[in-house]
Amino acid sequence: MASKRYKKAHEMIDKEKRYELDEAVKILKEFPKTKFDETVEIHMNLGVDPRKADQQIRNSLILPHGSGKSVKVLVFADGNKADEAKEAGADFIGVDEYIEKINSGWTDFDVAISTPNLMSKIGRLGRILGPRGLMPNPKVGTVTMDIKKAVDDSKGGKITYRIDKFSNLHIIAGKVSFEAKKLKENIVAIISAVLRERPAALKGIYIKSIAVTSTMGPGIKLDVTSCTLEAKK
Repeated sequence: MASKRYKKAHEMIDKEKRYELDEAVKILKEFPKTKFDETVEIHMNLGVDPRKADQQIRNSLILPHGSGKSVKVLVFADGNKADEAKEAGADFIGVDEYIEKINSGWTDFDVAISTPNLMSKIGRLGRILGPRGLMPNPKVGTVTMDIKKAVDDSKGGKITYRIDKFSNLHIIAGKVSFEAKKLKENIVAIISAVLRERPAALKGIYIKSIAVTSTMGPGIKLDVTSCTLEAKK
């Protein structure tokens, strides 16, 4: 059963309307407050076929104003690169001991980074980390020799996104406590990044729908045309 708070928030939106981004952010910030700072997410449905290799939408970006989330970073590295990870502020650093922990079910981290030379070992964790979106990947900058930059980016608001089997994207855009202007700029940056990922061979509609929501709130449907025009500016 929906809470009174959720019902009140639900009454503040018109489910048939497609909102301009400014208005949607304003409404979102006026929802009845919870006891914690809710995460804001953008949900998109795309006109791609995730089964096709050239239509796999997966990448990363650094939000202009960060995600507001405290990020736990695991770095698979040894020697000088392990020292670099420590200096950069990584939460967990090592190789074999963390492979063993993950194989035993441990996944208490948000981002995994690895040096390229260790990927032959890390690759065996794909069945565990892959479905959780935690597998180091060169495309999103988490397989790299520049460990300091990778850790700094992850701690400083870098987010990754990946299409699911239903052609949906769920992307963190910040916190409800963010100023409306900063929240909007983060959302525009996300839409702009996704637009750049449009597959060259795709015909027809690319972004079918966009909605913005908070952790405990209802989704607010956005006007796709106005949002994409703003993201292209």
